[in-house]
Amino acid sequence: MASKPPTGDPVQDAPQVADPQHAAAGLPAIGHTLRVAQQQMGVVRSAQALLRVNQKDGFDCPGCAWPEGDKRHTAEFCENGAKAVAEEATLRRVTPDFFAAHPLTDLASRSGYWLGQQGRITQPVYLPQGGDRYEAVTWERAFAIIAEELTALASPDEALFYTSGRTSNEAAFLLQLFAREFGTNNLPDCSNMCHESSGSALTETIGIGKGSVSLEDLHQADLIIVAGQNPGTNHPRMLSALEKAKNAGAKIISVNPLPEAGMERFKNPQTPRGMIKGVALNDLFLQIRIGGDQALFRLLNKLILETAGAVDEEFVREHTHGYEEFAAAARGADWDETLAATGLDRAAIERALAMILASKRTIVCWAMGLTQHKHAVPTIREVVNFLLLRGNIGRPGAGVCPVRGHSNVQGDRTMGIFERPSPAFLDALEKEFGFAPPRHHGFDVVRSIKALRDGEAKVFFAMGGNFVAATPDTEVTEAAMRRARLTVHVSTKLNRSHAVTGARALILPTLGRTDKDVQAGGRQVVTVEDSMGMVHASRGNLKPASPHLLSEPAIVARLARAVLGPGSLTPWEDFEKDYGTIRDRIARVVPGFEDFNAKIARPGGFTLPHAPRDERRFPTATGKANFTAAPVEFPKVPAGRLLLQTLRSHDQYNTTIYGLDDRYRGIKGGRRVVLVHPEDARELGLADGSYTDLVSEWKDGVERRAAGFRVVHYPTARGCAAAYYPETNVLVPLDSTADVSNTPVSKSVIVRFEHRE
Repeated sequence: MASKPPTGDPVQDAPQVADPQHAAAGLPAIGHTLRVAQQQMGVVRSAQALLRVNQKDGFDCPGCAWPEGDKRHTAEFCENGAKAVAEEATLRRVTPDFFAAHPLTDLASRSGYWLGQQGRITQPVYLPQGGDRYEAVTWERAFAIIAEELTALASPDEALFYTSGRTSNEAAFLLQLFAREFGTNNLPDCSNMCHESSGSALTETIGIGKGSVSLEDLHQADLIIVAGQNPGTNHPRMLSALEKAKNAGAKIISVNPLPEAGMERFKNPQTPRGMIKGVALNDLFLQIRIGGDQALFRLLNKLILETAGAVDEEFVREHTHGYEEFAAAARGADWDETLAATGLDRAAIERALAMILASKRTIVCWAMGLTQHKHAVPTIREVVNFLLLRGNIGRPGAGVCPVRGHSNVQGDRTMGIFERPSPAFLDALEKEFGFAPPRHHGFDVVRSIKALRDGEAKVFFAMGGNFVAATPDTEVTEAAMRRARLTVHVSTKLNRSHAVTGARALILPTLGRTDKDVQAGGRQVVTVEDSMGMVHASRGNLKPASPHLLSEPAIVARLARAVLGPGSLTPWEDFEKDYGTIRDRIARVVPGFEDFNAKIARPGGFTLPHAPRDERRFPTATGKANFTAAPVEFPKVPAGRLLLQTLRSHDQYNTTIYGLDDRYRGIKGGRRVVLVHPEDARELGLADGSYTDLVSEWKDGVERRAAGFRVVHYPTARGCAAAYYPETNVLVPLDSTADVSNTPVSKSVIVRFEHRE
């Protein structure tokens, strides 16, 4: 039987600390999975849900975007995927009685963990202007309130339509269609905060802002470099792919400021031997200083250029542009500067070079550790340079592998959730639907916050997510959100964003991935796109949490009709009845989706075309893959300060907090911890177990403080520190963003420590 949610917030400022672990998964992961599933779903519902997750005839995990192979295990999920399913398929409920008992001030005082543990929201609720708590509202009235505010705007560009990576392809396509028919390209999304830097760099260099490898490529690689990524917590099923590659003879280099248990040893819970002994994944761990990756890859490129026969000259000649300028810049790489930027020693870099030169097929995987720096885009361009030099794009077992965090964040972008759409996409949309979409660019996440702050935006509509907890500069963001006339959140569960509202607010409860979706046209399926460009169907199988829930496509379709009225020729009602009609339109607008309905009827779905991978054709401005030659950058940290990266705990998925432990790092019962190297701590006078305030320093001189963090002596890279978000998002200045991509710089925050008694 499922347990009840906590009534009080647990104490989070007195964690217990033990030594970090050196292996991931295994029997502890199984035990933790079963315990969480039982607490949230009970035994019967757990079996109904978990046996269908990631199956060809089941539903896609609402967690990460890691792909599935053609052959599926009975238990095709990881510990954190099971937590994501359990949180969504929970038997706990948030009813109108809950909101009557908890005014907004109470909700605002609660932790994100407590809010999320309360369960599924069962009815739409409304916070009227001047009201102190949410109250039940009909769907008709909710849509009328939104329509009233949107139609009263002086310009459509005063509205913001945010999308989280959970949103299905069908719902995302409808949302961008509605926003553009309404008249705006203000379509910020969670990509703006994570892999926007990847998309910016890859579009410029190879012509498509997505990875170029498949799961099979990983299995065939000779060398896999995992840079700025922690698969053991953030993408646990990736460990199985690395294990398979390792068993086939691949070598693995991990480049990260922190040692991570999953890369040290993986105990595969699918096999008896794996659970008992496991396999060591790292062949080489390069414990790099935060932000030193561009310098590392630049030096490696220099060393490749200096090695006779190391460059794939035929590939460079036939398929690339800008080689000479790049090579001149690379040859200027300096050993001393690189060692200072990276914190590595010469022997470690030379060992990495030997492994690189011995590999005929190399893949580089990365995540937020590369994308959330001021120089993130040049860093990823340098990774592309590294792969181009030896012809490692467009052949089996080689390529770029940005590992996406949310289950359909890549698909949402493919569907047109983008504030800067291409003219070709807008042309196709206009041809298909008969209206002229706006051509001027809209606001991304950071610009949306500024627009709210400055009174340029007045209505905020979020399709999923937890915007105020996911974004930087928490105090600024929350103050900006409170300036809105109306805030609307399409959600399954409570989160911090529901407690930070505009003058009026709505929460619209929706079906989740696990829920059975039945419309007037019968039982429906939705689709998602994984991190490697595979599109497949997702079919929920559980009874919905409430009869009052609407699906995401239904919410958008009804809202669009309420706002646009009978003058809109778009068949919104047909789209709600039968999602196949949405896919028919997608097939005529989005390249690669021709015969969409037929393709998703195949078990496992289909792979989208990718010109660099499939044909070694690069649809860039030059018609070739582009080498680039940017100056090397890395953070410079004043004396007495450290460089902080924000990160997740193991009991966390993005801003969703499943629990208060970080098992692999030895943290139990708390989240307000800061990980500091013992030598740095000694120099700064930070005793293990002492408490400190973290104060960020940036050029605007504004004091940003995260108070009351327990110091944990931890084997980080020297000069570096780490702490969990969203608690430390308050330290990230809104204007501190990556060049080109405008992604918040959450991995390079200069901080000082102020002792607390």
